[in-house]
Order: sequence, then C-alpha cells, then structure tokens
Amino acid sequence: MDRAEAAKPAVHPPGVAEQTVLKVLLAMSFSHLLNDTIQSLLPAIYPLLKENYHLSFTQIGLITLSFQSTASLLQPVVGSYTDRRPKPFSLAVGMGITLIGLVLLSRATSYHFILVSAALVGMGSSIFHPEASRIAHMAAGGRHGFAQSLFQVGGNLGSSLGPLVGLIIVAHGQPSIIWFTAIAAVGIYILYRVGRWYQRNLAGHLERAKARQLAASNRVPRSTVIFSIGILLLLIFSKYFYLVSLTNYYTFYLIHHFHVTVQTSQVFLFVFLFSVAAGTFFGGPLGDRFGRKYVIWFSVLGALPFSLLLPHASLFWTGPLTVLIGLILASAFPAIVVFGQELAPGKVGMISGMFFGFSFGMGGIGAAVLGQMADRTGIETVYQVCAFLPAIGLLAAFLPRIEKPAAATG
Repeated sequence: MDRAEAAKPAVHPPGVAEQTVLKVLLAMSFSHLLNDTIQSLLPAIYPLLKENYHLSFTQIGLITLSFQSTASLLQPVVGSYTDRRPKPFSLAVGMGITLIGLVLLSRATSYHFILVSAALVGMGSSIFHPEASRIAHMAAGGRHGFAQSLFQVGGNLGSSLGPLVGLIIVAHGQPSIIWFTAIAAVGIYILYRVGRWYQRNLAGHLERAKARQLAASNRVPRSTVIFSIGILLLLIFSKYFYLVSLTNYYTFYLIHHFHVTVQTSQVFLFVFLFSVAAGTFFGGPLGDRFGRKYVIWFSVLGALPFSLLLPHASLFWTGPLTVLIGLILASAFPAIVVFGQELAPGKVGMISGMFFGFSFGMGGIGAAVLGQMADRTGIETVYQVCAFLPAIGLLAAFLPRIEKPAAATG
C-alpha cells in the first residue's frame, strides 16, 4: 500500500479508482479468507471433539453458541463505537485475539476449556467483521455491491476450506491446531498494512460519509428505515438458521442417513461451502445491476423448492440440491448488507456489525436449538423442519424501493 492511496476527491477517473480500490479490496478479501478459515476449524473438527470428549449434539450446539455469542453480541457495539471513533489498527488486534483462542483450543483438555477457546475466537471475529466491512465500503468506489461481495467471498472461501483443514486435524489430532496459528500471524501482518492505508485515507472518508448522510437524510422516513431493517433481520434469521443446519449437522446427517464415511461427509460439506462462496460472489454485483430488493427476494425465497426436496433425496441428488441451496441463499447477504447501509448512510459500522452479529447470533442459537432437536427426534427431522424456513423470503415484498446512490468512494 503506497502513497498513491492517499485521500482522494469524491469523483475519480475510472481507471485510477479501480486500480487503488481493487488492491485494498483484495487485501480485505484475503484477510477475510484467513479469518474465516480459522473460524471454520470448529465445525470441521466437531466429529473429532464429539468422539474424544463423548459429547452430545446439544453440547456440540453449545460450542457453536459460545463462539457465536461473543461474535454476535459484540459486533454491533464495536461497529457503533468505531463509527464515532475509527480505530484503523483494531483489525490486527482482533486477529491477535483469534490467535490466542487457537492456541488455547489446541491445548484444551476439557469441554469447558473448549467453550472458552471458542468464545475467544468469536471475540476476534466480532472486532474483525464491522471494521473490515467498513473498509470494503470505503474502498468501493461506488460499486458497493461488488465490494461487499468480493469481501465476503473471501470469508466464504475460508469457510469452505474448513472441512479440508479438519481432515488434517483429524489425522494428526487436536494438538495440530497449533499449526494454524501461522494463518493468524499472516492475517495480523496484512491487517496492519491495511490499517496504515485506512489511517491515511480516514479524513477524506469521514468527509464523504458525512456528505452522503446529509444528501440522504430526507430520502427515506425514519419509520420506514426501522421497519425495513426489521424485515432484513428476519431474512437473515431464515437464511442463517437454515444454513447452520448444513454447516453444523450436514456431516452427521450424511453419516447417519446414508452411512458414508467421515471423509466422504467432509467432501460433501466442502462442496456445499464452496457453492456458498460462489453465491456470495455473484449476489453483490447482481444487486448493483438489477436492484438489491430483487436479489434479496430471489435469493431467500428461491431456495424453497430445493430445501423442500432435500429431506427426500437420495445420496446422489443430495449433493446437487445442497449446491443449489448454497448458491441461491448465499447471494442474499451482500445485497442485504448494502441495502441496510443505503438505508442508514453514515452508520456503516453499526449496520455491518448489526447484520454480521445477528447472523452469527442466529447461527449460534440455531446450532443449539437444532442440536437439541437432533438429540430428541433424530437428525432427519432437522432437515424436514428447516425446509420451510426460506418461505420467510416472502417478507422481501415489503421492502421499500430506494434509489441507487451515486458512485462515490468511501
């Protein structure tokens, strides 16, 4: 990151803007990949932890709840605070906390120790996501959907690597988790460099954000903003409650229902998570081009036919169905985040923290609830019940039409 990335005026020659923005966005996307690769270690090694510590599905769900709770509850607080007092180097600090959580997880000797380690990894994530989303917004050059998708696809790709990383840990045992602290160390270095770029561009970014806030202050009534954000949160609920049924319990479902090996189930999970990454990448640019409301509508409700078929599918069709579900559902989140940011300009950190935090929280609660359901009624019931969740996408009809903001950096 060089001095050419210093603060710029609101309008740029296209070529110059693209060159600078892309460099920062790629750095943030790669950092997101590293961050979420670390996070995905937890669900990837659940079969190992379940066997080593004789855990129930409920206890597995509580590990996710421990991680997701710190990740979700702190994110809106961090985002709101940094909206008022930006902290360019907080990203590197957050990755440092994640590194500590990894070290403790590799040395955990009891179930409660695992819960604490998971909570620390979640705390690092709670610092990373709001500020990282702000930098993606800041570097967007007016293409906020594209920027958000590029940022988030790094995280999804990182999540998709979890099952493959899990295979390494399963083969070498829990202490081998310590090897992956190297990923966190690389992340700390990159985020420190991004923090320096952020610090140099901060003044210009704040000025542009204030100008956008004033320009949009009379565009959408406050009551409409609050109502719309409520709908967006319900859509996030349906998306993540369903997705957690696959990210957390898909391997168990495949092993129990189709009697496949652990290794085969991990490959299926990797393919699903990769489809989620692909869907995320296309969601933002499609929202830039066709309107975010239409992408949100399609991406949540459009998964319904496939989710209804999944519990009745053979092993052969289970893979393609989950790929389609992942592609369609994942396209929603970039559009939801940018839609919320456009509803409340000047509050990028708070909106990002709220939406990322709520998604993490729903993932954690969903993991605990669905774990209890699996213990009491069987793993197949989880997918029969969750199949109807995408129907909540009908609520997207009540979202307002808001004008596409003029291209501007920041």
